[in-house]
Amino acid sequence: MKTKEDVIKYGLSFPKTYQDSPFHDDNWILIRIRETKKAFAFIYEREGNVWVNVKVSPEWRDFWRDAYDGVIPAYHQNKEHWNTIILDGSVPEKDVKRMIAESYDLVVG
Repeated sequence: MKTKEDVIKYGLSFPKTYQDSPFHDDNWILIRIRETKKAFAFIYEREGNVWVNVKVSPEWRDFWRDAYDGVIPAYHQNKEHWNTIILDGSVPEKDVKRMIAESYDLVVG
């Protein structure tokens, strides 16, 4: 998973989701839950890579940050409940997908 399109496609594979661009900035795409309009993935390009902000349980937050250099405290969001995944190749695709899926589960909760 390297492109915005890859992340968008995966995010939209979850039930009752949709793509949104609420910031009037084509660089930012949110994947939201239809009923609640809550976002579980913020997708954007920064510093030459695709970045994805995902919600995370506080007990897993530091695990992911310690496991991969490409997982950092969320850019422009609450650092306790959100992480940023930098798609620079340092995080295996299976773990990127796992973090996005866990974010979906937390937001649907």
